[in-house]
Order: sequence, then C-alpha cells, then structure tokens
Amino acid sequence: MADRVPLSLLYREARERIGALVPGIPDDSLPVPATPGWTVHDVVAHLAGAAQDGASGNGPTDGPTPEWTATHVERGRGVPTAELLERWATASVAVEALLETVPIWPFVFDATTHEHDLRGAVGDTGARDSVGVVLGAKLLLGALDVPAPLRVVTGTHDVRVGPQAPDDERTVLRTTDFDAFRWRMGRRSAAQLAAMDWSGDPAPFLDHLCVFGPAATDVVE
Repeated sequence: MADRVPLSLLYREARERIGALVPGIPDDSLPVPATPGWTVHDVVAHLAGAAQDGASGNGPTDGPTPEWTATHVERGRGVPTAELLERWATASVAVEALLETVPIWPFVFDATTHEHDLRGAVGDTGARDSVGVVLGAKLLLGALDVPAPLRVVTGTHDVRVGPQAPDDERTVLRTTDFDAFRWRMGRRSAAQLAAMDWSGDPAPFLDHLCVFGPAATDVVE
C-alpha cells in the first residue's frame, strides 16, 4: 500500500461512508458507547463543527480538547442530523483543499475514528480494512513512545518501537490493523489492553498505548 495516499481522499471517503451510514440509523438519539455521553446526532454535530472550525481556521492550536468538542455538540443542538451532514459536506470542501497541501493527519484520524464509533453503536463491522484504518494504524503504531523494547505485529505491519534491542529481547504484541487503530485512539479499556496477545508482561507498556483514553469501560465491537 502506498503511503502517499492523499489525505483529502481519506477524509472524504470517511465522510461519505458516514453520510451513507447515518441515514439508515432509525434513531439519531441512539447512544454511541465508544463516545460516552454522546448520541449519533452528537457525533455528527462534532464532525460538522470540527470541519467548520478547520475551514475557518478556528481549530485548537494545542490539539482537541473536551471543551472544544463540546462546542460542536452545542452548536448542533436542535439541528436535524441530515442538515448537519450537509453542513459537514459544505465545510469539507475547504478542509479537503487544505489537506491537499498540508498533511494534517488528525482530521483523518478523527473522521475515521468516529466512523467506527458510529458503526460500533449499530453493530456494523464494515470498512475495517479501509486505507484510513490500515495506514492510520501504521502511523499511530510508529508514533508509540514506550519505555521498553516492543514489537507490534498486525496483519499488515511489523513495527518496532522503544529502546533498541534484538528481536528476541522485545516483548511482542500481536493485534490487527483495526484493533491497533482503535486502541491507539482510546477505544479500549485498560483491562482490554492488558488482555491483548502479549508475549510477556504488558505492564511496562499499558500507560503508553493510547493517544486518548483508555476507555473507562470495555468497548465491544
């Protein structure tokens, strides 16, 4: 798989998949377990709001915060979900143009993460092998900052992180591209992280696996 896939394409594909998924959900007040406290409507409101902020240059300079995402939910309150999807599509024109020139991976990570949050809420297992997931997993695994030698093996990637060491001295974690993407983005609990397929003691690594999180409770999908 080429690593030079345009981020604009990955972002647009995630948005279009969500745009096809959400209208088929009969109740947009359905809770989304991977994003506690949020409904389907709230997730779409966040995605639309993040795109609007990105298009206008009003995104956070120090990364996303709960306060920032909460403004999107509040901004979308009372707006029909179908209209929020339209607002997202409109704002995405500018976001995709930006992504053509600036490699802002968090836009892609956010859309792809919330796509699978929504899929998980309705028991949909589609698009787990999308380029956004597979390539995103590679980048997120490569960015792991762990205190001991670790090798992470997925169906596609074989990533070594942490201090230099021979392979026979590395702890090995066997996972999948999809699961790696999800736990890196905080969609697994501490208990789920500890229960993964480790060749040795996972304790040195557990506090270093998630960009966000870990989840307060198990995320089953």
